[in-house]
Amino acid sequence: MRSSCFRFAAFGILVATAAAGCATDDLDVEDGIADRFPDGKADGGISDGSPEARAVLALVNDRAVDLAELDVAAGLSSRAARNIIGHRDGADGVAGTADDDAYDDLAELDDIPYVGPATLNQLLAYAEATGRLRPVPHVTAVFSPQPVGATHTHQVAAWIRGAQRSVDVAMYSLSDAEIQDALADAVQRGVAVRFLFDTASEDRKLDLAARAGTKSGRLERAGVDVRWVNKILHHKLAIIDGARFDVADAAGAKIVTGSANWSYGGAQVYDENTLFIDGAGELGVSYQREFDRLWEHSKDFSLGADQAAEPATLDLAAAGLDDADPDADAFFTSANFTVQQGSTSFRIDRSSTVVADQLVAAIGRAERSIHIASGHLRLRPVAEAVIAAKQANPALDVRVYLDQQEYISASGHAAQVHDVEACLDGATTDTQRFNCTARDFLFSKEVADAGVELRFKTYAYRWDYSYAAQMHDKYTIIDGDELFTGSYNLSMNSEQGTFENVLHLRGATYAPVIAAFEADFERLWTTGHDPELLEALRARITDETASSIPLVFDSMALSWDQLTELKSLIRAACPAVDSAAYRDDPAGHRYCQR
Repeated sequence: MRSSCFRFAAFGILVATAAAGCATDDLDVEDGIADRFPDGKADGGISDGSPEARAVLALVNDRAVDLAELDVAAGLSSRAARNIIGHRDGADGVAGTADDDAYDDLAELDDIPYVGPATLNQLLAYAEATGRLRPVPHVTAVFSPQPVGATHTHQVAAWIRGAQRSVDVAMYSLSDAEIQDALADAVQRGVAVRFLFDTASEDRKLDLAARAGTKSGRLERAGVDVRWVNKILHHKLAIIDGARFDVADAAGAKIVTGSANWSYGGAQVYDENTLFIDGAGELGVSYQREFDRLWEHSKDFSLGADQAAEPATLDLAAAGLDDADPDADAFFTSANFTVQQGSTSFRIDRSSTVVADQLVAAIGRAERSIHIASGHLRLRPVAEAVIAAKQANPALDVRVYLDQQEYISASGHAAQVHDVEACLDGATTDTQRFNCTARDFLFSKEVADAGVELRFKTYAYRWDYSYAAQMHDKYTIIDGDELFTGSYNLSMNSEQGTFENVLHLRGATYAPVIAAFEADFERLWTTGHDPELLEALRARITDETASSIPLVFDSMALSWDQLTELKSLIRAACPAVDSAAYRDDPAGHRYCQR
């Protein structure tokens, strides 16, 4: 006998009825043989891909849920329950065998006889009562550059100021004063702050007196525990009030991740993205597990005696959140490295390319579009996958937007192709052959020549850090409804030389933030795309009455042909532009005097 039953006064409003009042079968829910679900929330139904839909599908696909549970505990009619289980378990009627047919979506469930709106309501009620309906994560994105007060760094500082228990940070570069103040304030409030800092690997080489004045030293003096790892740490992530002390805290963790360092350039100059994620339990577990592994095998940056890292003692699997969200995953290049218990030396496994494999698979399943915004394109598997996708389906909307430092001339491209071929000719082992093809190779011309639309964010004749308004994003959007974003550049160095993270989002829950990335891509793609802007620059370059030729200018999105032609114009007007003086001091040569 069921202990309680669940009824709806209106769709989505659960009314619990006492067991004594619902113990008879005449209260079981049943629809007509061909009743259909309403079409989404606007019609009083459930939208496919929503948390409610996922909860219902998790219930009916759970092999441990049998006929008796759906009939008695969930309150479905015997016919509806039998049909649901029969479809799921297949002709042999046994769960977990080869003929099982799990429900892929609500439409498949809707096709089952005697399963309609009333049954759906009852399934949702039971799914919620049994803990399958989880809170919807809140995800927002900040796209740099932004004005003061709207930057990602301002939001990060605000989240740190709101921390109650812990702040864990893994960061490549930090120079933002507001964040540094927020970290120091958190320590004063009793919040436990741990900081894995790539910069610390250099700061620690100084003598003790000088070390105290470094970025790492200032954090240490403020009470932040700073450590470093033996590989490049390229993460830009924070976990606030996560599962540091209690696995139950994973569900409510606040996570920050993206492409942007915590710096003025990342906030107000470069094209960047930063995601703020609240209440995504599975991601809370994933990012905490990554941080804890790196922390356990890190080295101390100290202003006194070195201390060993305290290993994590929590069993994060106990949170029960590892597979809680089928539409969100995080991938880490740390999976390509091995490390021994008690060791601080990570070693690369050259056979492992975890993130590249995910990107190649996603590109291969694209049906409508592939939009890539990346500072770099030097990863052969991804470049070849993009070319293959376009050649297999010429109608596919494939667009790649890169920073101008990825430009390579025709002669430069021919030279790098020759170098790879010569390397392969001399290679005698698989490792040598892998190294030949994994080397730093600029794929922009090869991809453009294959018919892929490709543009560079262009702002100077010659790239230099001192004035570069970099395109520093690192995201890929597949078919407008699947997003990969994080700290990972498209290069083998990122895959096998640095610690990176990539967040993978899809589905209805994350549709708004994915749409925001699509809108951002269109903004980037049309950067400075007023024809008059390029024409005005060309005119000034060729105007012999002008006193100078600009070598640094307003940003424009240019194709390979357009950028090649612009460079030729500048060289013709300023023959000295490729001289040693100009090459060695780009910052001192923003203009060429006639």
